[in-house]
Amino acid sequence: MSDQEKTSLWQGFKAFLMRGNVVDLAVAVVIGAAFTNIVNSVVEGIINPLVGAFGTQNLDSYTSCLKGPCEGTGDAATGVRILWGSVLGATLQFVITAAVVYFLMVLPMAKYLARLEARRKAKESAHEIVEVTELEVLKDIRDALLAQRAQNEGTTQPPGQR
Repeated sequence: MSDQEKTSLWQGFKAFLMRGNVVDLAVAVVIGAAFTNIVNSVVEGIINPLVGAFGTQNLDSYTSCLKGPCEGTGDAATGVRILWGSVLGATLQFVITAAVVYFLMVLPMAKYLARLEARRKAKESAHEIVEVTELEVLKDIRDALLAQRAQNEGTTQPPGQR
């Protein structure tokens, strides 16, 4: 591989890493991994005991027998079981994670960006108003100067024409 190809390859890799999407994705993965522990603690410490008030605290123990006889637990279990309790637990973890991410990260950021956009639009419209007003004042001054010149010269040149 030539030096030029190595430089080009390295520059391409560097450009890939410096894209905003890659950095955002890396941050999201790290935050998501750290956040998983919090969600697991909430499910195990709050949700499971609430469910346990009506049954068992371990959602994984909720099963249905598809083909009997369904006896025993773990590796010694017989029959065909549907482990709907573990699906319910994973679904609860997903819903809680999505809700926290939405309400604590996405919604505040969307509101912040909307406020920034509103400020930018207000600033632009105020700038346009000032420009239009200044333009009108300059036109009035020009017309007044032309009218004054016309009076001094004795000509009857209409304002706004040279």
